Amino acid sequence: MKVCLSDTASCGCCLMQQTMHRMEVFFNMSLGELEHSLRETRSVLNNMRASRSAFSVALTDRRWCLGPFVSDQVIIYQHIFLNLGGNYNPVNGIFVAPRSGVYSLSLTVYSDSGSAGSHLAACATMMVNNLPAAILRDLNSQDQEDSSTSVQALMLSAGDTVHVVLPHGCFLCDSGNHYNTFSGVLLYPTD
Repeated sequence: MKVCLSDTASCGCCLMQQTMHRMEVFFNMSLGELEHSLRETRSVLNNMRASRSAFSVALTDRRWCLGPFVSDQVIIYQHIFLNLGGNYNPVNGIFVAPRSGVYSLSLTVYSDSGSAGSHLAACATMMVNNLPAAILRDLNSQDQEDSSTSVQALMLSAGDTVHVVLPHGCFLCDSGNHYNTFSGVLLYPTD
């Protein structure tokens, strides 16, 4: 600055230096803001990746019937197609929502009475926090086999539980064709 005051010829040079200094400060601030935004975006993306949740399970891989029982029983699906996030527990048959959000949940039940005219009782209840969310029932003796499906979009809170119950007197039959399935996916988080 003293050079600019004493030497008028160098004033242009000083102004150039001041302008370059201002541009450098602005550039560094902009770069810092961009780096901060990038860190925040990466954090959000990593959080989304870490909380992804989807599962799809089937009753069994072999020819097998479950039930009828004298009391309601939680169905433990044995064949796992997908358990992204590990939120479906194959030991107890319960899905635990990892975070609050909108989930798509589906349940398909199928049963085979074994022979035409035999009693058929294909039914199951999808429970959310131990309350019925979907009740699928087909109780008749008109045909040999029947199935039913329910697909719902539900708002779940982190820690909510979802499982399927086989009501007393009902039974489900399956095979490697995977007729009986239970699936869920986090559509989008709300937290």
